[in-house]
Amino acid sequence: MKGGRILSVSRLTELIRLNLEGAFRGILLEGELSNCRPSSTGHLYFTLKDAGASISAVMFKNRLRFLTFEPRDGMLLQVRGSVSVYAQRGSYQIICEEMEQAGAGDILALLEKRKQQLAAAGLFDEARKKPLPRFPETVGVVSSPTGAAVRDILNILQRRAAGIRIIILPAPVQGAEAAPIIARRIEQANQWCLADALIVGRGGGSLEDLLPFSEEAVVRAIAGSTIPVVSAVGHEIDWALSDFAADLRAPTPSAAAELVSESRWEIRDAAQAIGRELREAVISRLDRARLLIKPFNLENLEYRFRTILQPRLVRFDDAKEELLTALGERIREYRRRLEIAYTTLETASPQAILERGFAVVSHGKTGRALRHAGDVQAGDPLHILLMEGTITAAAQSVRHGGENAAGDHRGRKHEEF
Repeated sequence: MKGGRILSVSRLTELIRLNLEGAFRGILLEGELSNCRPSSTGHLYFTLKDAGASISAVMFKNRLRFLTFEPRDGMLLQVRGSVSVYAQRGSYQIICEEMEQAGAGDILALLEKRKQQLAAAGLFDEARKKPLPRFPETVGVVSSPTGAAVRDILNILQRRAAGIRIIILPAPVQGAEAAPIIARRIEQANQWCLADALIVGRGGGSLEDLLPFSEEAVVRAIAGSTIPVVSAVGHEIDWALSDFAADLRAPTPSAAAELVSESRWEIRDAAQAIGRELREAVISRLDRARLLIKPFNLENLEYRFRTILQPRLVRFDDAKEELLTALGERIREYRRRLEIAYTTLETASPQAILERGFAVVSHGKTGRALRHAGDVQAGDPLHILLMEGTITAAAQSVRHGGENAAGDHRGRKHEEF
């Protein structure tokens, strides 16, 4: 090493930066968007790749506001920017000033085509989905045993449901060999009835990292599982075809652990709260019942009964007296009317008329009572009925009522003169 020029790391990096940044300014680059992650500062970090290579990229927030679309993994993009060297990490990246959509990337197009095929086969139908058991005794986790996702799941299950059994079904979660092993672990869990619920998933990653959970073998294994399956792939913005086939999709592995385990403490607190509410309701009802029945002791009950009954007895007595009075008046009225009718009848009685000196004259042959002189001729036999006895006689002469009236008229005229 003697005789050579010694460079520091910083100096070498500076030389590289000067050469790269000076040579690649305002370049137009096309590639598929991958591992798109907005930062807390508002900048967007991502990777542009094609079939043979990839490059890190960043678009700062002052340029992001001009975008007319939301960048997502799998999009085919055209960006304009410059290459920059990040000295602290010894890496280079492209700083994007402009970004446009150029279509769907190869991976996204592949996933969309596969999604349509599997949906047409009925693997995503809602009718196939099963409800999760509320209190599973055993939960199976199909994931990498060394991954952060498994640690998060274990921590949450131990905190929320300490008595629950957890079975780790180890499987790689990325790479070409991951999908067959994940599918086999799901089938083994069903074959041996290892769990009451399954969590299938991993932590976050790029679209390529999550591809095993979109493989047809994994999707069919999840759809054919008799054990309810929760798909928990990546972070909230990530997705895989396993999400559509699973009985339930969780945004993160931690959320999946919360979904399959209701907190025993929460259940206990809820039960205690319900017990308190029930006890308070019963006590309130009893207190109200005591207030309602308090006036109904023996003395008050007898007094209340009398206050209710006495006015009715008085009304009953008054009604009875009014009825008897009205009935007596009605009887006296009918008796008076009966006496009047009797008197009238007695006055009009033939016997009474005969007692006053009148007689009933009837024809001796026909027996009919005579009312007109024209009913008798001279010499006709007559029967005269008196108050006591009967006289038989003969008509000597007959004078009609007109003649009597004429004679009386002449007599009245003579008396007037």
